[in-house]
Amino acid sequence: MKHFTLKYFLFLGLLFGLLYAPLLPLAGYLNTLQTELILYGLSHFLEAGQLEGIDIWITPHYKIIITQACNGMIPLLFLYASYLAYPAPWYYKLRWMGIGYVSFLVVNIGRIVLVVRAVEREGGQGNFYWSHDLVGNLLLMGVGLLLFVRFIQRARVY
Repeated sequence: MKHFTLKYFLFLGLLFGLLYAPLLPLAGYLNTLQTELILYGLSHFLEAGQLEGIDIWITPHYKIIITQACNGMIPLLFLYASYLAYPAPWYYKLRWMGIGYVSFLVVNIGRIVLVVRAVEREGGQGNFYWSHDLVGNLLLMGVGLLLFVRFIQRARVY
């Protein structure tokens, strides 16, 4: 367990340093692509004119902004660090990284749509906290945990 924990934090630091933190141009490029992909996915679920750039307009005076922190990279990197730290073959880890990426992409788009729909309802901005901070983040954590448990259950440890 100590070995896994040490490797987990090592991989987590490396992944965040290389793919998320604005230390390298690669991180900025990947985060921009990820945000654009999320926005493209959202465009299929929002009303015409509701999505302008990175802004989702709820009312003429209230909008939700999709920033780098909303693009789903943070929970994805936590999941990837778990996969990389676990003693399993590389081809298996890469396969599950792909499964995790697609899963988080779909779930994150759904999470943002949930937040938008909740804020559009009666209660408006007051619904943002519970829909984003509670339900939305619990959804991401739950999916990540479920994916990692399934990964472990199916892994052939070496």
